[in-house]
Amino acid sequence: MNNHTLLSIDETAALIQAGKVLSLAGDESLLAQLPAGRWIAGTIPYFVDTEGGIETRDHIFVTELTAADGATVDIRSYTVDTIRHIAEDAPDNGYTIVILPAMSAIHTEFANHGRDYEQMFLKPLAGWVAGVHLSEIGKATPKVFNGLTGAMLSDQAVALHVPLPSTMTAVIHILNLFRQDPDADVITFPGDGFSATTCHVNGEPMLFADYLAARRINTRHPLVADYNGARINTSYQQVDQDSKTVKFYAPVFAGIEYRQAAPIGDYVREFDALAEGAHDGVQFSCNCILNYLYGELQGRRTGDLAGPVTFGEIAYQLLNQTLVYLDVQHHD
Repeated sequence: MNNHTLLSIDETAALIQAGKVLSLAGDESLLAQLPAGRWIAGTIPYFVDTEGGIETRDHIFVTELTAADGATVDIRSYTVDTIRHIAEDAPDNGYTIVILPAMSAIHTEFANHGRDYEQMFLKPLAGWVAGVHLSEIGKATPKVFNGLTGAMLSDQAVALHVPLPSTMTAVIHILNLFRQDPDADVITFPGDGFSATTCHVNGEPMLFADYLAARRINTRHPLVADYNGARINTSYQQVDQDSKTVKFYAPVFAGIEYRQAAPIGDYVREFDALAEGAHDGVQFSCNCILNYLYGELQGRRTGDLAGPVTFGEIAYQLLNQTLVYLDVQHHD
């Protein structure tokens, strides 16, 4: 069986009952019917399957963690007060898959402070932010599921800690179309958060919404920060000219220098090129809802990488407009 694929509820239940270790994504009504077992899940109706992008509420996207030993994996739920221990709880050699419910306090907590958690960046941590159908934002609540306990949660995170033998190593990869435009202005913000009113542009204070309007910035392209060579996107959610507030899908941070992303050519073609090639040993993959929308991925593949389409990707910290995957490499 392909270990990244859409399955019926009965096929998914059979894998759970067979003792497989799974990361799942699908409609709340389907996930709530699954038997207890070694799995975690989040809600979303969008996926990139082996046949291409698809929207469905009738199937569950199943990722079988083939390198995981069901006897040694550790499944935990985390609250706002305990999520800071997630990296400390992770195995010394192995990896962690975490799922957060979007628009929740724990989503905000992890986004704002995750990069400062003890032992973060020392152990591979990947995952995604569960969501809802885009037409139901503000009406439906994203959920995550702890398959071990059967709990359906809207205010906690779930994590699957996977120890690996010494002959294996987990590696996280971030595929990012965007890079800083070297000719763009340097933008800084006075505080951390998912929204901003004021900013400094090349050291000069101004209202950020007015700046975006005056420069006719394409907000389909994110702000990009350079974290010691790693390109981290912050994507635009909404620009409200009445309140002069700009909302983001991930927080901006005070003291970090941002530039607008450089223009790209054909979004779909460039994304396909970035994702092409053989990816052996992939245990987990996810792609951003903004890539799905702006890249017009419905019916189109992203190389051989398949997974849920998310309200945020996690590769140690919260990301936007990226594709994240984790593979397990074998060595002597």
